[in-house]
Amino acid sequence: MPSCLIYLGVMLVVIIVWFSVVKRPVYEGVLLSFILLLAITGRWGDALGYVNDALSTSLLYSMVSFVAMSIILTKTKIIDSCIALILSLIGRVTGGAGYAAVVASAFMGALSGSGPGNVMATGAITIPAMKRSGFPAHLAANIESNASYMGNMIPPSSNIVAALGAFTALYPTLDITTGQFWIVLWGISLWFILQRVVMVWSFCKYYKVKPMSKEELPSFKDTIKTGWKGLLLPVIILLPFILDYLFKDSFFTSRLGATGAKYFSSSILLFIGGVAALFACFAAEDKKVVRIDRLAKMFGDSVKTIAPAIGVCLFGYMIGSLFGDLNVADEMGGIITAWNFGKLGTVIAVCAITCFMGMVIPGSSLVVIFGPMFITVLAEVGCDPLLVAAMLPCICGVMCGITPPLGLGMYAGMTLAESDFDKTFKNNLWWVAAQFILEVVVLMGWLPILGL
Repeated sequence: MPSCLIYLGVMLVVIIVWFSVVKRPVYEGVLLSFILLLAITGRWGDALGYVNDALSTSLLYSMVSFVAMSIILTKTKIIDSCIALILSLIGRVTGGAGYAAVVASAFMGALSGSGPGNVMATGAITIPAMKRSGFPAHLAANIESNASYMGNMIPPSSNIVAALGAFTALYPTLDITTGQFWIVLWGISLWFILQRVVMVWSFCKYYKVKPMSKEELPSFKDTIKTGWKGLLLPVIILLPFILDYLFKDSFFTSRLGATGAKYFSSSILLFIGGVAALFACFAAEDKKVVRIDRLAKMFGDSVKTIAPAIGVCLFGYMIGSLFGDLNVADEMGGIITAWNFGKLGTVIAVCAITCFMGMVIPGSSLVVIFGPMFITVLAEVGCDPLLVAAMLPCICGVMCGITPPLGLGMYAGMTLAESDFDKTFKNNLWWVAAQFILEVVVLMGWLPILGL
């Protein structure tokens, strides 16, 4: 048996047992698998080097920045006005609560980068509204969870920075800026948002759901009047990346030089989270929430939220560094290439592999550990490497959230909706199948993508 399969098997078994049997957090399982792999390969002497490699990755600190931003945005409720605006605009159409859930949850998920957290925050509003409109509980749970996990693939989610790192490591001479990469990500995301809207429309027809009642709809005029500050948040977050994309050559490069423009683009990831968090503090209606002592307590109470996300990324980078020395990704890529499936077969195989691994391994770890290999393998069969890199958060991050047993989004939605597990699971299979098919279609290049 190839050594890469042994190492992967060890990692998968440890994580599955630790998470499913021992009932401990996934990040602990990732760390344990790293320790066991060190023991098996006898690379104890290089352990500190792998830790240093992980801690030296600037993308890790970008992730920390965005996670911290998401906590402040959630606690200050600055984005509630955005959700209210979406409900006021589309809640009045048939099945409007479902469409509002898709749009609001995708937007919220992109800002928070936390699938389960977004389900609980946004779902507290959208799931009851859907149920009162005639959506079955199990359908409401799945609409919310599947929409929320799109946040893993929509900028500025922290999960995306690892995909950009994988691409730039493989193609450093292509000089792709953060803004250019994000435009492609938005182009991809539009198709997946449309897919979920079509799914909601189909289920609305099947279950004969109704519009939201007028009493439940927020007033558009009042929303704009009272929450206009919150509506500026998307502009503050997204505008720097759009400007970077549009004016990289004509403005930034001419003034800062090619190297300066490149580092300016990279630095956006580090400072924009802080800028957005500061804006949320200034715009918060309740100023008591953003007092220094309250902020300190806020982050102290949120350590349990921050630690798992950052821990998974950190330990994932450590395993990725170890696997780099062991040539695991290259060996596994060689195995997939040797199958000689052709372009379509290879795309289906990679999507199936990420779906299976996503059942037990967090998407961020998959991107970090296997992202470069997936890009290389799919590029060899004719896929656009930039498109593949931009799809990594989708095929890894989204799938892991909607597919049991690691599908925490489904469980969070099921808890809020108080839905039956069997009905929720069976309905969820339709969403997983639709997600899988669209992944294949996009990777094959059969759809036009903005930015490519």
